[in-house]
Amino acid sequence: MTYEAIINLQQHPIQDANYTNECKAKLDRNGALVMENFLTDSTINFLQNEAGEVRPLAYFCHQNHNAYLLDSDPEFPSEHIRNLELVSDKGCVPHDQVPEDSPLRTLYEWSDFREFLANVLEEPIFPYADTLSSININYFEKGQQLGWHYDNASFAVTLMVQAPEQGGEFEYRERVRNKEAGEQGFFDTEAVVNGSLACKTLAMGDGALVLFRGRNSLHRVAPVTSDQARILVTLNFNTEPGMMLSELARMTFFGRLE
Repeated sequence: MTYEAIINLQQHPIQDANYTNECKAKLDRNGALVMENFLTDSTINFLQNEAGEVRPLAYFCHQNHNAYLLDSDPEFPSEHIRNLELVSDKGCVPHDQVPEDSPLRTLYEWSDFREFLANVLEEPIFPYADTLSSININYFEKGQQLGWHYDNASFAVTLMVQAPEQGGEFEYRERVRNKEAGEQGFFDTEAVVNGSLACKTLAMGDGALVLFRGRNSLHRVAPVTSDQARILVTLNFNTEPGMMLSELARMTFFGRLE
């Protein structure tokens, strides 16, 4: 597929500096940017079919973790929000099993797309050096979820391929902690997790490109309650060249190292 066939460039002229600046301003203001109808209808149909075809290759994992994605801290009791166990489970098709002719590869490798991301995010953009981590097709099937957490990376780039019919909402609250200042935001983090502090829902339709800053914004994917799965592609980049996802993360998410 050509770039013009993959992206709605009239609606999202990512090669235009003014449009890029508008996107950057929205992301800086809200901590999240949803670009609806980023993909053309033909691309959405292609990716939905492709996701169905490679679904038997997906590695499904179940994780217990705390909101900080860190080992438990013995200075706090197990029920403290610093150590409180939450649940995530999903399936994932890693980069090396994404078909060679997939428009996901075309988009990921397009220099203009990477330049757009770098300018909006104000971060250098590099692919992962390992064979598994750069493009991931993620499946959240009935009953599956992504528990409340903060990201280790400063940004996330995702494509919604198929929204579920029910459940699977992306919920978040921005600026709950300040990792850079060493402020972990325990009180507000606990309040969001137990439902006493309101969060926002980030709506996104099929074909949306979403940029999100999740290092200090607490977020989750609520459990999917429909038979139709939530299928989301993560386009993963690093801010330094030659970096690999850790061996622990690769074994957790993909079930193998290479």
